[in-house]
Amino acid sequence: MRPRIAMTASYGTVDGRLRVHVPAAYVEAVAAAGGVPIVLPAHAEGAAPEEWLQAADGILLTGGDDLDPALWGEARHAKTVLIDPRRQRADLALLAAAEAHGTPVLGICLGCQEMAVHRGGRLIQHVPDEPAMIDHGGGGRPRAMHTVAVEPDSLLALLVGDEPLEVNSTHHQAVREAGRAMRIVARGPDGGIEAIEDPTPGRFFLGVQWHPEDLCDRPRHLALFQALVRRATKVSP
Repeated sequence: MRPRIAMTASYGTVDGRLRVHVPAAYVEAVAAAGGVPIVLPAHAEGAAPEEWLQAADGILLTGGDDLDPALWGEARHAKTVLIDPRRQRADLALLAAAEAHGTPVLGICLGCQEMAVHRGGRLIQHVPDEPAMIDHGGGGRPRAMHTVAVEPDSLLALLVGDEPLEVNSTHHQAVREAGRAMRIVARGPDGGIEAIEDPTPGRFFLGVQWHPEDLCDRPRHLALFQALVRRATKVSP
């Protein structure tokens, strides 16, 4: 049985109706890696996170809008666009449950930021305010491209190699502090944090700031999803 990869979803209004949605690129990336993609509705009320984990062998934290900076004790920046509070509650509760159960987790963009905040870290609310940092696209398209330096002897290096990796970029927020027991394993040319992981042996708890789901025609990016599926296979019934 192929492992089931549950993807976090956003709330959004389409044609005047509130909908739960996930960009198709995430679904296609999980399928290309050999997993069964499952969309996990962003609904924290009425269901324990442990129940959600019964439907999943691995977790993919997808991109989205911004976390509430009250989570790390800051006032809201004028450029901060908050995610639906239901999704915020659901995502952070799911992260806590996944960590407690040893469920493998891959976080992308917002997902990477959620992992840092879950571990007590902080975010840069608006990257353009940081004079030393390059333009990371700010959420626009086409996405900016740049390279990241990957730390040797990291899980990320094991998956994609430790040579410079070209990534895409479309974010106005980023990780400022990685959080408890999280290792910074990739940085951009401006020194910004581009990937974090828990280095505990045997654990798969990895977040990347870029969007590998849009680069799955490149083997080094598809490798992230393949690794999630492989690790999820190990914990499947």
